[in-house]
Amino acid sequence: MTAEETLEAGARGARRFLRGPVAGWMGLAGLGAGLCVGGLVLASRLTAIPYWQIPFITSIALVMGAPESEPARPRALIGGHLASAGVGYLALLAGGPSPTLAAIAVGLAVVVMLRLRVFHPPAAVDAFLVVNLGLKIGYLFEVILPGAILLAGFAIVWRKLSDLVAPRPGEEAEQG
Repeated sequence: MTAEETLEAGARGARRFLRGPVAGWMGLAGLGAGLCVGGLVLASRLTAIPYWQIPFITSIALVMGAPESEPARPRALIGGHLASAGVGYLALLAGGPSPTLAAIAVGLAVVVMLRLRVFHPPAAVDAFLVVNLGLKIGYLFEVILPGAILLAGFAIVWRKLSDLVAPRPGEEAEQG
């Protein structure tokens, strides 16, 4: 196979891959995720708080890619981040900054999120960050709370707009 034939075969494969749902709702989910992360980078630069991105990048992937899943719901997103950070602050208060205590705090955060029915797996990193880095309580009010609320709001609006442009497979029949 020549180089030209190889390139053409690759282009055909890419065209097939980009047809259908990928060009629709999957592409919009990816675009939304990219826009969210870009917004976090901007927020980090504007506020000079370097940790804006860390607790939310995996949350963004979850709420954009699987918005109907229980952990992606606004209640779980916001409640999970708050619960996990709260556990982190209690652990920090009890034992100070420590990688070992941070690991224990992550485990406790998972239990608390499950018990409160706000399980959002990406939020467990909040407990780790708070304890491992010894973050001040301002981090909760300057990053975690506004970040979770803004992400939940963005996800709701983005989903509604995406559904107008490219409904998910199976939803066309429900709407028609």
